[in-house]
Amino acid sequence: MPAGSPWLAFLRSRSMRILSVVLLAQAAAFYGLSRKEDVPNPRPLAEFTTSEGQWSLLQQGVIDEQTREVLAADDTLSRQYINADHTAVAGLFIAFFKTQRTGQMPHSPKNCLPGSGWVPSESGRVTIDVPGAGTIEVNRYLVARGDERSMVMYWYQTRNRVIASEYKARVYLVADALRYNRTDTALVRVTVPVQGDAAQAEAAAIDFIKTFFGPLKRQLPS
Repeated sequence: MPAGSPWLAFLRSRSMRILSVVLLAQAAAFYGLSRKEDVPNPRPLAEFTTSEGQWSLLQQGVIDEQTREVLAADDTLSRQYINADHTAVAGLFIAFFKTQRTGQMPHSPKNCLPGSGWVPSESGRVTIDVPGAGTIEVNRYLVARGDERSMVMYWYQTRNRVIASEYKARVYLVADALRYNRTDTALVRVTVPVQGDAAQAEAAAIDFIKTFFGPLKRQLPS
């Protein structure tokens, strides 16, 4: 086959990668229909710790019924925590899905935030060294709505990994369905209002994630 042939170019293209994921998803769905899924039954998120390290609960959030219906998650958590010297507040949101085989799956914050009026001014990813868990990679967004600014970090957490990329999350969904007969996942989002310097808000968000990652990993099914 000539090195510059159109067929070889297609095999290397993004379209081919997407097609491969679709075919794998179809194979996983077909295989999964022949056996009952191993659906976990974790402790309710309402039991998640209210204090850890230098952070403690400031306010318990309420998710209205309409939002719950749109999320279609099996369990949710919305809280605000404050650090010991009262210099930073961190919002923690978790949406847990026991299975994604019925069409339920996390809504990406990069789509939901603009729908709520928040416009991203910076986006990317950041790596965080988490005690006892090694290095994780999460999404980092600096968003604005009018005069308000917030630092947002989020990721998808499955039975044994942290995933920043929505594309990789779909790939691992297929892999876990085939290997472990499980499709459960959680969307975890941390939001810190910017009170002046965005770097300070970023540092507070990273500190919060480092502090609560251990309890979060114990809370979610492994």
